[in-house]
Amino acid sequence: MTPSQTALTDALVAARRGNRTLDATPWTDTLGNDTQAYEVQDAVAAALGWFGATALPRTWKSGGGSRSATLTHAPLPPAGVRQSPADFSDLVFHTPGIEAEIALRLGSDVTPAQAAKLDHPDAASLIDAMAVSVEIVDARWQDLPTTPALLRLADSQVHGALVLGEWRPYAAVDWASQRCETKVGHADTVVRVGTHPLSDPAWLLPIWLRHLTRHGQTVPAGTVVTTGSWVGVLPCRRGDQVTAEFPGIGAVRLSV
Repeated sequence: MTPSQTALTDALVAARRGNRTLDATPWTDTLGNDTQAYEVQDAVAAALGWFGATALPRTWKSGGGSRSATLTHAPLPPAGVRQSPADFSDLVFHTPGIEAEIALRLGSDVTPAQAAKLDHPDAASLIDAMAVSVEIVDARWQDLPTTPALLRLADSQVHGALVLGEWRPYAAVDWASQRCETKVGHADTVVRVGTHPLSDPAWLLPIWLRHLTRHGQTVPAGTVVTTGSWVGVLPCRRGDQVTAEFPGIGAVRLSV
């Protein structure tokens, strides 16, 4: 890494350890491309000891605003990945938001050679289970709307925590008519139908798996990826009770 990448890594590690946020302004020109952002992302994880020295992380986030956008990916720290019903009152969040999602679980190992040949129509054959999930997004940056995308990516794509619902066998779903109902605190329930940004959560699997195998590692069976929000980002506050339900698939409950 460059000296500026190392300095950014040190700043993000210190921010996480000190439960504080950073002004993005001094770091605006630090990263020139997504490869550099992923290098910082990995270096932060290594410094904090999230995943061990050699094993691939077992839980990820992946997604993008559309199929034409560049998808981004981040491994999720195990301490923040919990089963529903989940209580996150022990964690510190700065400006948390709620994303209602579908998580997918791999049913078999995926080698680099397999990932390289994988196409979107074949992706569903790799999945053995799906579950409703909610990601709490949160950033180490003080003014997230003005923070450059590469700095967000370096900061674990602004991940805070994840709750997973009950796993059920993966089956074909009419995603265009799938309903999502999300309630945060005392706010009205947000109802969306067919609003996954990629139209099908499994569409991202080839791109995500090629990212995971880019250094020659095999992705083990049981690896989980949460696949993008159906509701955008809903604001929440400390103590809010959150529910998200995808009728026919499942539901989750959590306390922020």
